[in-house]
Amino acid sequence: MSNTKNAKASPADQGASIVSRRGFLKFAGASGLAGAANALSTARAASSAADGTPEQVHLTWGNDPSSEVTVSWASLAAAVKPHLRLGRSGGQKHIVHGVQTTYTDGLNGDVVFNYHARLRGLEPDTNYEYEVTAENDSHAAQPFTGRFRTAPRGRAPFRWTSYGDLATPNTGWVLSSPQSRFAVQAVERFQPLFHLLNGDLCYANLNPTQQPQVWRDFGNNCQSSAANRPWMPCPGNHEIEFHNGEQGFASYLARYALPDNHTHFQGRWYSFRVSSVLFISLDADDVVYQDAAAFVAGPNPLVPAASTGNPPIEPGTSFYVRGYSGGEQTRWLEKTLRHAAGDDDIDWIVVQMHQDALSSSKTGNGSDKGIREAWLPLFDRYGVDLVLCGHDHDYERSYPVRGCNHHKGTDIATGQPVDTLQPKPVMSAISAGASTFDTSQGTIHLILGGGGTSAPLDVYGVDAGTGLPQARIFTRPNRPVAGTTAGTFVRAGADAVEDAIWSAQRDTGTGYGIAVFDHDPGHAGGETTITMNYYHAPGADQTPTANYELFETIQLKKKRKR
Repeated sequence: MSNTKNAKASPADQGASIVSRRGFLKFAGASGLAGAANALSTARAASSAADGTPEQVHLTWGNDPSSEVTVSWASLAAAVKPHLRLGRSGGQKHIVHGVQTTYTDGLNGDVVFNYHARLRGLEPDTNYEYEVTAENDSHAAQPFTGRFRTAPRGRAPFRWTSYGDLATPNTGWVLSSPQSRFAVQAVERFQPLFHLLNGDLCYANLNPTQQPQVWRDFGNNCQSSAANRPWMPCPGNHEIEFHNGEQGFASYLARYALPDNHTHFQGRWYSFRVSSVLFISLDADDVVYQDAAAFVAGPNPLVPAASTGNPPIEPGTSFYVRGYSGGEQTRWLEKTLRHAAGDDDIDWIVVQMHQDALSSSKTGNGSDKGIREAWLPLFDRYGVDLVLCGHDHDYERSYPVRGCNHHKGTDIATGQPVDTLQPKPVMSAISAGASTFDTSQGTIHLILGGGGTSAPLDVYGVDAGTGLPQARIFTRPNRPVAGTTAGTFVRAGADAVEDAIWSAQRDTGTGYGIAVFDHDPGHAGGETTITMNYYHAPGADQTPTANYELFETIQLKKKRKR
């Protein structure tokens, strides 16, 4: 199949306007930017044979990380008999066939080819090697090779890493930065068993004429790490793309084969267990009040390529998916948490999602009452230990929180009291310089939105009178509103503020960093711990750097169940 993407009309050249979650204008008839992107795409197409050569190779866990791994990849055209050869390190290899998944991008009409080889029956805590190829792989003589280690079975120490908001190192794309390459290298520096990627993977929806190409850059950047250890994602608001599926997740779902959730919404949320730690990945787009995906800012509509058959998208249109599961995700979450609370083999519960329930960012988004209403009571009831988010491009850590204070917020427009469900810090866990926390008393929330995205350094809210940290809160459904120029629309901000009495630590020096977690299962009858070291990249907001330095260390502890 020939690559004809560059013959299509550019929506940006037709005057489309897209705005990010932060309200930055992305496309407003910017033919120069669109022309540069198209020129880059043309150069790529010319230098890459349209064949079945594997690229964007990445791993994910199966339902049981001790015995199941999925190897996924893409190719520029349909691969003929895509497969991999798998074996233990130094051992004989056997063939596993890849299953093709495709989608047609709803804006520029490109057909995207993805493949998944599900590996089952693996031995726990074992090193494997693999080769990925196809009959029409132009590099078949030297196929792509990777390696991975399966998770241990039963209680055992292990390491994982996490951040969100990665983007790509190709600065031709909106919100991309060279720092994203160093962020991927940072994962390899710490050699985790796996990595949690907390949403807003590549910001393809802010580059509507080139969405598949942005995903391609993202996948090839991540490949140097994700081909050798599972990268477990959750969807963020920027995975939502116009005309790409019912919730806009077609690109995301085609690329990632994730553990089964046994609902009608496979791939959007899931869980898996390593050692005595249960990891739960959620799609907060389903419950948040903020509408923070890309939208058409105007004054002109966004016009898809004629080949798609899709109609123009009018100014002011946004892709607001709050409530799309009809409560099914929350019911699944409660069932999963209830089972975990009664399972003596699970000591820890770690939740991953993109948007934040607790964030005092002033230049980002802030906190969302929708998460506080739907999920924080479940976290309290079933003893969730740790929540990892992205969304705001900074680092912030909460005290352990449990329960809430009512009517402690203030409506920004009216000055009247409003109930933001202000999370309540556990006073017994708060002491000067405390770095060890018993999470059986409350849940710690971490904002880890400094993967590699290009954006201004977040400023944190502070009450000018009291000097207390302040947070902005979305307390009601939020849609774009009319701008000052006729026919244009802007993103409406949060509608309330509250004192962020739950905020324990904020990095005011840089927005970039990576969290490294080491789990020690301890011994029967004793304590188990998770130690978190957060490394930031000083100066990266001005000049991208590979230098990640330790910012803070905390330890979570609790008594083992058995």
